[in-house]
Amino acid sequence: MKGICILGATGSIGVSTLDVVARHSDKYKVIALTANTNIDVLYEQCIVHTPEYVVVVNEEKAELFKQKIKNSTVSDIKVMSGAKSLEVVSTLDNVDSVMAAIVGAAGLLSSLAAAKAGKTVLLANKESLVMSGDIFMQAVRESGAKLLPIDSEHNAIFQCMPAGYVAGNDVKEARRILLTASGGPFRETPVEELHDVTVAQAVAHPKWSMGRKISVDSATMMNKGLELIEACLLFNMSPDDIQVVIHKQSIIHSMVDYVDGTVLAQMGNPDMRVPIAHAMAWPDRFESGVEPLNIFDVKQMDFAEPSLERFPCLRLAYEAIKAGGIMPTVLNAANEIAVDEFLNERIKFTDISVVIEQCMSNFSADKADSLEHILDADKQARDQSYKIIKEMS
Repeated sequence: MKGICILGATGSIGVSTLDVVARHSDKYKVIALTANTNIDVLYEQCIVHTPEYVVVVNEEKAELFKQKIKNSTVSDIKVMSGAKSLEVVSTLDNVDSVMAAIVGAAGLLSSLAAAKAGKTVLLANKESLVMSGDIFMQAVRESGAKLLPIDSEHNAIFQCMPAGYVAGNDVKEARRILLTASGGPFRETPVEELHDVTVAQAVAHPKWSMGRKISVDSATMMNKGLELIEACLLFNMSPDDIQVVIHKQSIIHSMVDYVDGTVLAQMGNPDMRVPIAHAMAWPDRFESGVEPLNIFDVKQMDFAEPSLERFPCLRLAYEAIKAGGIMPTVLNAANEIAVDEFLNERIKFTDISVVIEQCMSNFSADKADSLEHILDADKQARDQSYKIIKEMS
């Protein structure tokens, strides 16, 4: 019986993880669940999964949650609040695996804490790796932690690597990674019409059920840009050896091209329970609850090269990882601010990339040699982004 801590339990990844856990209650025990403010969903999860600990980051909501469970069947749960508590539950002695599913930079410290503690880190929070890069990978190596990717694309690549592959290692026989992307809702929209894209249109992903921020990232293809950076670190590959491929059916989740001409692809229905179940059961496999792929329903699969004119955020991600240092941190911070401003209808959809590019131009690629340096760069980039947006209005 393995103990699992789910960081970001009320989000789409957290919900899917608990669905898989419920199918394998003989193998996994929920030790801790965390949320920011969504205490109603969290309460229902606690009734079903009876964790020992709960973290509600927002302190006011944490007090409300304590009242909510006071006379319930789960009144003995230990409730904590504040961001620091995320690190506490990530490193508990009876936690074996940590599902790192908090969106954005907010998930960095708890994910890194789990890695330093030698846990099995089920990494769905790509921003943690994008921001901290070599520092995160070094923590994994030094602690002996197991790092298993949850993003469908990185999990697919991992499955296509040789048996026994360890994240961060070099695979000399692999010459190229083909990183697939759905292309989001605007892959065929005339470029001149993107300026008028609404929030409702941007969050309506054609294939995946995701949160609002990640859905916008998919629409701009910044999500794929962040995944590109993550793939460089997870698989020790140069950005020049990673090719983004638009595959609108989302059946092939990524491919690895080997030196002998073999291309291995991982396929399946677009459901996050597949990579979650794979990582939880690794190196074995167990049932995920996902319907088997009916290949006859697919009929055809299309592939296309993404236009960097249509998707400038993807270009900026390539530039950031090639520049190195703190630039991926700056890219991510500027994107988080710009997307939030777009979701609050304070800037246009096409302004997102403009804000990021202007912000990146204000920084040099200083070496990211410490966590403090990274967090400082993150703060400065956010301040710069707000300043740029203010000047645009």
